[in-house]
Amino acid sequence: QVQLVESGGGLVQAGGSLRLSCVASGRTFSSYAMGWFRQAPGKEREPVATISRSGVGTYHTDSVKGRFTISRDNAKNTVALQMNSLKPEDTAVYYCAASWKSFMTTMTNEYDYWGQGTQVTVSS
Repeated sequence: QVQLVESGGGLVQAGGSLRLSCVASGRTFSSYAMGWFRQAPGKEREPVATISRSGVGTYHTDSVKGRFTISRDNAKNTVALQMNSLKPEDTAVYYCAASWKSFMTTMTNEYDYWGQGTQVTVSS
């Protein structure tokens, strides 16, 4: 069992930055690929960025490339999402997720554990 707790969300003006953090319980954090997803009101949950177990492999969706960066620290059981140059369309609830089986999939149904989410609101 893995418990994930996100933090770092908030209200920021367009062009600003936020850093989301996700802390995982348990001693097998390095066995999980990790991902950040987001869900805006009335929209489906979508992948933002994923990272492999070692942290060497990463994926960022096209709309955030060059602005967001996913990283992980297996010694601290944490995965982070650095978000720069935020835009109003980035407004959503952001979720951290852990996948046991996959390499660094973007498919939501391949993630086994989810955090409770943290709200990110970007004003124009």
